[in-house]
Amino acid sequence: SPACTRHRQFYRNMSDSAIDLDHDGNPVKKNATRRDQVNIAFGTGEVTGEFVRETVCLTPGAMETPRKDCTELRVILASEMTKEPFMTFEFDGVLGLGLASLAVDPEFSFFGQMSKMNGLTEQTFGYFLSRSDKVPSEISFGGHDKRRLASDLQWVPVHKPELGYWQLKLVGVIVAGERLPLCEEGDCVAIADTGTSLLGAPRAVTQRMHWLLARKVPENPAEIDCRTFPGPELIFELEAGVNVTIGAEDYSRATGMRVLNNKTNTSQLICRASLLPVDDGEVLGPKAFILGEPALRKYYTAYDWKRQRIGFGLSIQPNPEEYEDIEPQHSIYGAPPSGPPVPTEVMV
Repeated sequence: SPACTRHRQFYRNMSDSAIDLDHDGNPVKKNATRRDQVNIAFGTGEVTGEFVRETVCLTPGAMETPRKDCTELRVILASEMTKEPFMTFEFDGVLGLGLASLAVDPEFSFFGQMSKMNGLTEQTFGYFLSRSDKVPSEISFGGHDKRRLASDLQWVPVHKPELGYWQLKLVGVIVAGERLPLCEEGDCVAIADTGTSLLGAPRAVTQRMHWLLARKVPENPAEIDCRTFPGPELIFELEAGVNVTIGAEDYSRATGMRVLNNKTNTSQLICRASLLPVDDGEVLGPKAFILGEPALRKYYTAYDWKRQRIGFGLSIQPNPEEYEDIEPQHSIYGAPPSGPPVPTEVMV
């Protein structure tokens, strides 16, 4: 399909280590004329693919000697992908890092296989998300990177690990000093998700949150980056007394909104939060928040596979100027314009 050919491809016939599999994990018979296939829903699209067992490594290199950064894994090779959304994606594949129960079979779990077959001293991976395109983001396997921490990790137990998500119980949510009634009974949850670019909130409370986090900008400037304009805090109260506090720098849309009043011929510039409405799902329920990139950029997070817990610590963001003379080892896609964004205009 066109969505497949747009991306870098894996050539199965060039791999000496790949083994074709049926859906049950058994090797495909030599005289087989048809292969088992699977259809997987991904966001608004769908992927069709076949099964293989392959050696997957974190870094390139020769396979003659045993390597600690490689593991055997069941992989789905996509043969067809829908135009939407895959034509717009820059990445070529997905490496799932959910808990074991989210995998159809343990062999599909990369970190589960890595922990079991490679004897990791720490069954933990750490995640650092950079604020600057000049500084590469990173993930570490077999422990976390203490160089990225400005404070000690505070650990929170995973809530209902049998669901497979890195999900936490929310004691409460405070928006601009107001405690959300939705979570007063202590039955809200928050999911730490590196694949979500925004903060997610139940649709039932997003309008109220937008209202509380909006700020009027005085003097009506022609342009502004709203991430630099101060605003109230958004606090997620977790178990074990751990708070994840998000400021305007993290939750704001960069682009402001200029409201033009047709009757009075006046205008007001407003800075707003960027929130993703989360609909009531069968698994997560109606009270699920998502700690996406805004939270995971401010906090370094460590994911303890064995003890089923997540650690939060304020991240150290390196000075981008230190990387100006270093050859980049990472790629940047969809970078925003370098100057302050021009506000969008709305007529009322």
